[in-house]
Amino acid sequence: MSEHVEIDRRGAVQVIRMNRPDKKNAITRAMYAAMAAALSAGDDDAEIRAQLILGVPGAFSSGNDLQDFMAVAMGGDGGMEVYDFLLALANSKKPLVSAVDGIAVGIGTTINLHCDLTFATPRTEFKTPFVDLGLVPEAGSSLLAPAVLGRQQAFALLGLGEGFSADRARQAGLIYAVVSEEELESAALAAADSIAAKPPEALKIARDLMRGSREEVVARIKEEGTHFRARLKSDEAREAFVAFMNRKKAG
Repeated sequence: MSEHVEIDRRGAVQVIRMNRPDKKNAITRAMYAAMAAALSAGDDDAEIRAQLILGVPGAFSSGNDLQDFMAVAMGGDGGMEVYDFLLALANSKKPLVSAVDGIAVGIGTTINLHCDLTFATPRTEFKTPFVDLGLVPEAGSSLLAPAVLGRQQAFALLGLGEGFSADRARQAGLIYAVVSEEELESAALAAADSIAAKPPEALKIARDLMRGSREEVVARIKEEGTHFRARLKSDEAREAFVAFMNRKKAG
């Protein structure tokens, strides 16, 4: 497990919080492993009826930890932790709610494509700079985003790497509602509580019908992953990472 992921229980809701504020919730391999285990445990626990994913004030997640990306780019092993987490998201048996405040980059955006309800604050920006880093979309987003947003809005998000404000994300269908920073967690928890109070078998069937077969999503995650791993070792990606790290040092 990871010290940067907190697991809590609020009645019939399991709360998973990314808590690495000093790094703006950049997600490490250990964090992916902890969240994958928590999602799977929640799915297997009959007393858990919904799961809620949170970040910290000002940072839902700044994306994958770039040190992990750099390690793979330089010939290291990427591990299976992120893949386990993505499969846990895609195959989740219990409804997922997320509450997003501030930074939501890369996986910090694509997580929400798997959620049934996402709340965000007015200062939130969703951004997926995959192509700018010499990479490709992940988490099944190349399949899910066009289905949810429409092809052109999905291309603006995933291809151009445009930032989506909370209002634009809501209008595009990426998120459910925009609420104040003060109300964010209480609104998301109230929604999760409302979900947890529904007849579970009827809700499961209804959710499964809306989500459709998971086989296509899982297949796309695997396909994206093959390209992603190859791209991490590409010259384009290495150059982009080095430039990014140099800009951080200069700043």
